[in-house]
Amino acid sequence: MIFSAKTCVGRVRANNEDAFYVPPKNGNYPELFIVADGMGGHCGGEIASQMAIKEVSDYINARFSRDFNEDLVRAMIRNSIMEANKKILRAAMEHEEWAGMGTTLTMVLFFGEKIFIGHVGDSRAYIIRNSNITQLTRDHSLVWQLMEEGRLTMEETKTHPMKNIITRALGTDREIAPDFLEYDIKKNDIIVLCSDGLTNMLEDEEIKSIVCCQELDAAAEMLINKANLHGGIDNITVELIKAD
Repeated sequence: MIFSAKTCVGRVRANNEDAFYVPPKNGNYPELFIVADGMGGHCGGEIASQMAIKEVSDYINARFSRDFNEDLVRAMIRNSIMEANKKILRAAMEHEEWAGMGTTLTMVLFFGEKIFIGHVGDSRAYIIRNSNITQLTRDHSLVWQLMEEGRLTMEETKTHPMKNIITRALGTDREIAPDFLEYDIKKNDIIVLCSDGLTNMLEDEEIKSIVCCQELDAAAEMLINKANLHGGIDNITVELIKAD
Protein backbone atom coordinates (compact mmCIF):
# COMPACT_ATOMS: atom_id res chain seq x y z
CA MET A 1 0.00 0.00 0.00
CA ILE A 2 1.45 3.33 -1.12
CA PHE A 3 -0.19 6.55 -0.02
CA SER A 4 0.28 10.28 0.32
CA ALA A 5 -1.79 12.87 2.21
CA LYS A 6 -1.52 16.66 2.24
CA THR A 7 -3.58 19.56 3.50
CA CYS A 8 -3.42 23.32 3.00
CA VAL A 9 -5.31 26.27 4.43
CA GLY A 10 -5.75 27.74 0.93
CA ARG A 11 -5.41 31.39 -0.04
CA VAL A 12 -8.47 32.92 1.63
CA ARG A 13 -9.26 31.19 4.94
CA ALA A 14 -7.48 32.17 8.15
CA ASN A 15 -7.48 28.66 9.62
CA ASN A 16 -7.70 25.09 8.39
CA GLU A 17 -10.93 23.32 9.35
CA ASP A 18 -10.01 20.19 7.38
CA ALA A 19 -8.53 17.15 9.09
CA PHE A 20 -7.31 13.79 7.87
CA TYR A 21 -6.09 10.41 9.05
CA VAL A 22 -3.73 7.86 7.51
CA PRO A 23 -2.45 4.72 9.25
CA PRO A 24 0.77 5.13 11.23
CA LYS A 25 3.75 3.59 9.47
CA ASN A 26 4.93 1.73 12.55
CA GLY A 27 2.59 -0.96 13.79
CA ASN A 28 0.01 -3.35 12.43
CA TYR A 29 -2.79 -0.85 11.89
CA PRO A 30 -5.86 -1.24 9.64
CA GLU A 31 -5.54 0.32 6.19
CA LEU A 32 -7.91 3.15 7.10
CA PHE A 33 -8.01 6.58 5.47
CA ILE A 34 -10.27 9.52 6.44
CA VAL A 35 -10.93 13.10 5.32
CA ALA A 36 -13.16 15.50 7.28
CA ASP A 37 -14.16 19.10 6.50
CA GLY A 38 -15.47 21.02 9.50
CA MET A 39 -17.94 23.87 9.74
CA GLY A 40 -18.93 26.26 12.51
CA GLY A 41 -17.73 29.52 14.01
CA HIS A 42 -15.31 30.15 16.90
CA CYS A 43 -13.05 27.25 15.88
CA GLY A 44 -16.02 24.87 15.94
CA GLY A 45 -15.23 23.53 12.48
CA GLU A 46 -11.70 22.62 13.48
CA ILE A 47 -12.93 20.94 16.66
CA ALA A 48 -15.62 18.94 14.84
CA SER A 49 -13.35 17.63 12.08
CA GLN A 50 -10.57 16.71 14.50
CA MET A 51 -13.06 14.95 16.79
CA ALA A 52 -14.50 12.98 13.86
CA ILE A 53 -11.06 11.83 12.75
CA LYS A 54 -10.01 10.85 16.27
CA GLU A 55 -13.23 9.09 17.25
CA VAL A 56 -13.57 7.03 14.07
CA SER A 57 -9.89 6.06 13.86
CA ASP A 58 -9.67 5.22 17.57
CA TYR A 59 -12.83 3.13 17.39
CA ILE A 60 -11.70 1.11 14.38
CA ASN A 61 -8.08 0.73 15.48
CA ALA A 62 -9.20 -0.62 18.86
CA ARG A 63 -11.61 -3.20 17.42
CA PHE A 64 -10.41 -4.21 13.96
CA SER A 65 -9.28 -7.79 13.41
CA ARG A 66 -8.06 -9.37 10.19
CA ASP A 67 -10.15 -12.38 11.19
CA PHE A 68 -13.35 -10.34 10.82
CA ASN A 69 -15.89 -11.27 8.20
CA GLU A 70 -17.41 -8.56 6.01
CA ASP A 71 -20.53 -8.21 8.17
CA LEU A 72 -18.36 -7.35 11.18
CA VAL A 73 -16.41 -4.81 9.12
CA ARG A 74 -19.65 -3.13 8.02
CA ALA A 75 -20.98 -3.02 11.59
CA MET A 76 -17.70 -1.59 12.90
CA ILE A 77 -17.69 1.21 10.32
CA ARG A 78 -21.33 2.07 11.02
CA ASN A 79 -20.83 2.11 14.78
CA SER A 80 -17.69 4.23 14.55
CA ILE A 81 -19.54 6.95 12.65
CA MET A 82 -22.56 6.83 14.95
CA GLU A 83 -20.32 7.17 18.02
CA ALA A 84 -18.44 10.10 16.47
CA ASN A 85 -21.73 11.82 15.70
CA LYS A 86 -22.94 11.47 19.28
CA LYS A 87 -19.72 12.82 20.76
CA ILE A 88 -19.54 15.83 18.42
CA LEU A 89 -23.19 16.67 19.09
CA ARG A 90 -22.65 16.38 22.83
CA ALA A 91 -19.60 18.65 22.68
CA ALA A 92 -21.58 21.24 20.68
CA MET A 93 -24.35 21.18 23.29
CA GLU A 94 -21.95 21.51 26.22
CA HIS A 95 -19.90 24.39 24.79
CA GLU A 96 -21.90 27.43 23.73
CA GLU A 97 -19.08 28.71 21.53
CA TRP A 98 -19.23 25.49 19.47
CA ALA A 99 -23.00 25.51 18.93
CA GLY A 100 -23.88 24.51 15.39
CA MET A 101 -20.54 22.93 14.60
CA GLY A 102 -20.40 19.88 12.35
CA THR A 103 -18.23 18.12 9.84
CA THR A 104 -18.23 16.02 6.73
CA LEU A 105 -16.54 12.64 6.92
CA THR A 106 -15.45 10.33 4.14
CA MET A 107 -13.54 7.19 5.10
CA VAL A 108 -12.18 4.18 3.25
CA LEU A 109 -11.12 0.91 4.85
CA PHE A 110 -9.23 -1.64 2.75
CA PHE A 111 -10.19 -5.20 3.70
CA GLY A 112 -9.42 -8.26 1.62
CA GLU A 113 -10.02 -7.41 -2.02
CA LYS A 114 -12.56 -4.69 -1.27
CA ILE A 115 -12.81 -1.17 0.01
CA PHE A 116 -15.53 -0.24 2.49
CA ILE A 117 -16.65 3.41 2.49
CA GLY A 118 -18.50 5.41 5.12
CA HIS A 119 -19.63 8.84 3.93
CA VAL A 120 -21.45 11.92 5.24
CA GLY A 121 -21.37 15.33 3.54
CA ASP A 122 -19.68 16.56 0.38
CA SER A 123 -16.09 15.45 0.76
CA ARG A 124 -15.52 12.82 -1.92
CA ALA A 125 -14.03 9.44 -2.73
CA TYR A 126 -12.92 8.66 -6.29
CA ILE A 127 -11.32 5.67 -7.93
CA ILE A 128 -8.86 5.96 -10.78
CA ARG A 129 -8.62 2.73 -12.77
CA ASN A 130 -7.15 2.23 -16.22
CA SER A 131 -6.82 6.01 -16.66
CA ASN A 132 -10.51 6.58 -15.90
CA ILE A 133 -11.79 8.48 -12.87
CA THR A 134 -15.12 7.65 -11.20
CA GLN A 135 -16.72 9.42 -8.26
CA LEU A 136 -17.74 6.72 -5.78
CA THR A 137 -19.63 8.88 -3.27
CA ARG A 138 -22.59 11.15 -3.87
CA ASP A 139 -22.55 14.64 -2.39
CA HIS A 140 -24.97 15.24 0.46
CA SER A 141 -25.60 18.78 -0.74
CA LEU A 142 -28.53 20.90 -1.83
CA VAL A 143 -27.33 21.21 -5.42
CA TRP A 144 -26.69 17.46 -5.72
CA GLN A 145 -30.22 16.82 -4.48
CA LEU A 146 -31.60 19.28 -7.03
CA MET A 147 -29.56 17.57 -9.75
CA GLU A 148 -30.95 14.16 -8.79
CA GLU A 149 -34.44 15.64 -8.97
CA GLY A 150 -33.70 16.89 -12.50
CA ARG A 151 -33.88 20.57 -11.51
CA LEU A 152 -30.19 21.27 -12.16
CA THR A 153 -27.62 19.85 -14.54
CA MET A 154 -24.21 18.72 -13.35
CA GLU A 155 -22.68 21.81 -14.99
CA GLU A 156 -25.13 24.08 -13.20
CA THR A 157 -24.24 22.58 -9.81
CA LYS A 158 -20.65 23.78 -10.22
CA THR A 159 -21.55 27.48 -10.26
CA HIS A 160 -24.81 27.53 -8.28
CA PRO A 161 -24.75 30.15 -5.47
CA MET A 162 -25.86 27.54 -2.91
CA LYS A 163 -23.42 24.82 -3.95
CA ASN A 164 -21.74 24.81 -0.53
CA ILE A 165 -24.92 24.04 1.43
CA ILE A 166 -24.68 20.47 2.69
CA THR A 167 -27.69 18.41 3.75
CA ARG A 168 -25.94 15.93 6.05
CA ALA A 169 -23.09 16.36 8.52
CA LEU A 170 -21.77 14.75 11.67
CA GLY A 171 -22.68 16.58 14.86
CA THR A 172 -25.75 18.48 13.71
CA ASP A 173 -28.54 15.95 14.44
CA ARG A 174 -29.11 13.05 16.80
CA GLU A 175 -30.10 10.85 13.87
CA ILE A 176 -27.55 10.59 11.07
CA ALA A 177 -27.87 8.71 7.78
CA PRO A 178 -24.41 7.95 6.39
CA ASP A 179 -23.92 6.23 3.06
CA PHE A 180 -22.15 2.86 3.29
CA LEU A 181 -20.59 1.58 0.09
CA GLU A 182 -18.24 -1.19 -0.95
CA TYR A 183 -16.30 -1.87 -4.13
CA ASP A 184 -13.93 -4.51 -5.43
CA ILE A 185 -10.38 -3.21 -5.64
CA LYS A 186 -7.70 -4.20 -8.16
CA LYS A 187 -3.94 -3.85 -8.18
CA ASN A 188 -2.81 -0.34 -9.17
CA ASP A 189 -6.21 1.23 -8.52
CA ILE A 190 -5.79 4.68 -6.96
CA ILE A 191 -8.32 5.95 -4.41
CA VAL A 192 -8.63 9.72 -4.04
CA LEU A 193 -10.16 11.19 -0.89
CA CYS A 194 -10.56 14.95 -0.80
CA SER A 195 -12.43 17.89 0.67
CA ASP A 196 -14.47 20.20 -1.54
CA GLY A 197 -11.63 22.72 -1.46
CA LEU A 198 -10.12 20.55 -4.18
CA THR A 199 -13.20 19.60 -6.19
CA ASN A 200 -14.59 23.15 -6.27
CA MET A 201 -11.35 24.29 -7.91
CA LEU A 202 -10.48 21.37 -10.22
CA GLU A 203 -12.48 19.27 -12.66
CA ASP A 204 -12.41 15.51 -12.25
CA GLU A 205 -10.38 15.11 -15.44
CA GLU A 206 -7.76 17.54 -14.12
CA ILE A 207 -7.48 15.49 -10.96
CA LYS A 208 -7.08 12.29 -12.96
CA SER A 209 -4.45 13.75 -15.30
CA ILE A 210 -2.31 14.98 -12.42
CA VAL A 211 -2.56 11.75 -10.44
CA CYS A 212 -1.83 9.52 -13.43
CA CYS A 213 1.30 11.41 -14.47
CA GLN A 214 3.13 11.76 -11.13
CA GLU A 215 4.34 9.82 -8.13
CA LEU A 216 1.76 10.10 -5.35
CA ASP A 217 3.64 12.65 -3.22
CA ALA A 218 4.26 14.89 -6.21
CA ALA A 219 0.66 14.47 -7.40
CA ALA A 220 -0.80 15.43 -4.02
CA GLU A 221 1.40 18.52 -3.90
CA MET A 222 0.49 19.48 -7.47
CA LEU A 223 -3.25 19.06 -6.81
CA ILE A 224 -3.06 21.49 -3.90
CA ASN A 225 -0.93 23.95 -5.88
CA LYS A 226 -3.38 23.85 -8.79
CA ALA A 227 -6.36 24.41 -6.49
CA ASN A 228 -4.59 27.43 -5.02
CA LEU A 229 -3.76 28.76 -8.48
CA HIS A 230 -7.45 28.52 -9.36
CA GLY A 231 -8.38 30.63 -6.34
CA GLY A 232 -7.79 28.53 -3.22
CA ILE A 233 -10.99 29.86 -1.67
CA ASP A 234 -11.29 27.00 0.82
CA ASN A 235 -9.09 24.62 2.78
CA ILE A 236 -7.75 21.82 0.58
CA THR A 237 -7.08 18.25 1.66
CA VAL A 238 -6.23 15.26 -0.50
CA GLU A 239 -5.27 11.65 0.15
CA LEU A 240 -4.02 9.35 -2.62
CA ILE A 241 -3.87 5.59 -1.97
CA LYS A 242 -2.53 3.09 -4.49
CA ALA A 243 -3.57 -0.53 -4.07
CA ASP A 244 -0.79 -3.09 -4.25
